[in-house]
Amino acid sequence: MKKSRHTYRFNPHTLKYEKVFVSLRDKVRRISFNVLFGVVLGVVLVTAVMYFMGSPSERAMRRELAQFKRQSRVLNARVARAEKVLENLEERDDALYRTIFSSEPVSPALRHSGIGGVERYAEFDGLENGDLLKATTKKVDDLTKRIYVESKSLDEIYEMARTKNERMAVMPAIMPLKKRDCKVVSGFGLRYHPILQTQRMHTGIDMTARQGTPVYATGDGTVVTAGRNPDGYSGYGVMVIIDHGFGFRTLYAHLHGANVRRGQKVKRGEQIGTVGSSGMASGTHLHYEVILNGNRVDPVYYFFNDLTPEEYEEVLEQARQVNQSMS
Repeated sequence: MKKSRHTYRFNPHTLKYEKVFVSLRDKVRRISFNVLFGVVLGVVLVTAVMYFMGSPSERAMRRELAQFKRQSRVLNARVARAEKVLENLEERDDALYRTIFSSEPVSPALRHSGIGGVERYAEFDGLENGDLLKATTKKVDDLTKRIYVESKSLDEIYEMARTKNERMAVMPAIMPLKKRDCKVVSGFGLRYHPILQTQRMHTGIDMTARQGTPVYATGDGTVVTAGRNPDGYSGYGVMVIIDHGFGFRTLYAHLHGANVRRGQKVKRGEQIGTVGSSGMASGTHLHYEVILNGNRVDPVYYFFNDLTPEEYEEVLEQARQVNQSMS
């Protein structure tokens, strides 16, 4: 049976169902309303879905961002572990390796100096995670610089180890006077100067002995200064300076006389002069200095090759006395 497509409406006045005739305008209006309603509903649904769930590309970006943050945390943890390992190497470098070879530790300022200028990390400004990227990049740059500095330091230590025997031959390692012939009367540090009548830095060690007592080179080297009051050493009297190489120099002042000349090669234990009181001295004695890489260091720490432990303790105790220097 064929189904009717007409619409009927009950008329209460005639008590009959009457066919409803729909004009073309009404049909168009109804269809337009339905289409418009469907479009609006679709837009609302799509907007709601995108707002709460995001578009496929946004969801993909969120996943990538979450992955980036996880990887960033992992990278920072690895950088932190690498920093701990590097710190241990740096501590052993300064406290052990360089101590063994009597070498100055690496300057902290050199290890932690910055890289590049203020614009180096400008590319991260304005990015959503720019601060995180900037902080991580700075850590990696700092770690890279410190690794480079430490690698150069280890190269130097390797070279010092390779030339250890040669270094030990030239290093000042004995007293410049025989222990039985002298007494340490003033050590390294702030001391009262007997002539200038003021406290000042005493850059060496004073040892009393009779005039004419032999003075010996404390390590192999080349005489670079020999004579009375050379330029830059006013008040030192007759003096000798020996360059031992590897950054070491030794100075012998207030001598009665020098037995060597400039440019002469000397061996450890070879006589280079005699004790006197020349220059600005308050009595007969030897003023002895050890210079390492241009810096005066305490000579008493280099008296290790010809003293017994008991004798060394005695010399060390004498040098520690805060008293009046002789020059």
